[in-house]
Amino acid sequence: MIFCLNLLDHIHSLGKAARTASHVLATLTTAQKNEALWSMATQISFDKESILEANRKDIVAAQEKQIPEAMIDRLSLNYDRLNSVVESIRTAAALPDPVGRNLKSWKRENGLEFEKISVPIGVIGIIYESRPNVTSDAAILCLKAGNATLLRGGSEAFHSNQAITNSLQRGLAKVGLPAASIQLVSTTDREAIPILCEMNQYIDCMIPRGGKGLIETVMRHARMPVIKHYDGICAAFIDASANLTMAKNILLNAKCQRPSACNALETLLLHRECAIGFFETAGEALLEAGVELRCDEESLELIPTKIKEEFSLQLKKAREEDFNTEFLSLKLAVKIVHSLQEAITHIEIHGSHHSDLIITESKDHAEEFLQKVNSATIYWNASTRFTDGGEFGLGAEIGISTDKLHARGPMGLEELTSYKYLIRGVGQIRK
Repeated sequence: MIFCLNLLDHIHSLGKAARTASHVLATLTTAQKNEALWSMATQISFDKESILEANRKDIVAAQEKQIPEAMIDRLSLNYDRLNSVVESIRTAAALPDPVGRNLKSWKRENGLEFEKISVPIGVIGIIYESRPNVTSDAAILCLKAGNATLLRGGSEAFHSNQAITNSLQRGLAKVGLPAASIQLVSTTDREAIPILCEMNQYIDCMIPRGGKGLIETVMRHARMPVIKHYDGICAAFIDASANLTMAKNILLNAKCQRPSACNALETLLLHRECAIGFFETAGEALLEAGVELRCDEESLELIPTKIKEEFSLQLKKAREEDFNTEFLSLKLAVKIVHSLQEAITHIEIHGSHHSDLIITESKDHAEEFLQKVNSATIYWNASTRFTDGGEFGLGAEIGISTDKLHARGPMGLEELTSYKYLIRGVGQIRK
């Protein structure tokens, strides 16, 4: 931890350095940015042992504080996850450069030529919790888009974030780029967050990644635009015509593959006409996988007696707040609905507009669901776990946005750019 007499002055010095570095990054060629990315990927690979050792310190501290297992899972690194970090950096290098694209060109009758081109945003602040891979994902995507990054990770990942940042900076140094291109605010002092959020003279955009409390804090203090999502209350509607074998496979993936992820399923809306068959197939499979079903009264009544007896400890009566909860664990709120429109209305009222799903054999119902549900990502017969930059073909993502302005859904490279207008003339003046 940095011990300094004036935290504000220290963080402002980081912001000033980031602003200076952003001017360098904005002028880099695609080849220069890709060289830097490959250098950072190589350095992360070389530094695996020291990064994992730092992560072990964080895991031990988290266990001593009795942090929930879902949070420890987000915090944990291993060889596979670090290999994924390295691969995501190389994937970013292979992606098209989002900067300098001609978005639109036109010519006016007075001879003025207009061109709209993509440009870096400048300096992007990232405030995040738990997941140390965000340190790399955020930094490398920002760099590919020509932006400097100012990072502030959670205290629970303090050592991991430092180790990853140090490794990335060593990779930058090897190709002659400023270390201030990627900086970590190395303090666990909570006062760092409002200081960062008020630094609009240095930071152009703030992206919080974490729980609702963190995002609300950032929104309360931010003097610059904020891109965010509050919750991942993702819902699946099982239509009357659903293929229940397909439903079983999709739901096991959406709920159980990684329940701590923001794109994991939290709510199940079940059409009454297929409820009994559903519980005998997909429902029983979810229970066998250890999922606790929090069911409304109507769904509890429809569960076959044999399943009730065998899984009595995992079948709970749902409370009203369960349908507004992001469990981040093997819990699933279940509700019977009697129509497609009832499911859509429930999602509009109780969902977080992150990722929602319909399982149906009816193309008409599917298309109505896709058009009427007002969420960032909407699926027909596919797991919500695909809401991820890599799975969308965008490379590593910097976050999922449920906002409607500028960026929505997985935020890849294009969402990390702005644009400007270039106007070329031959002496025209306005009359």
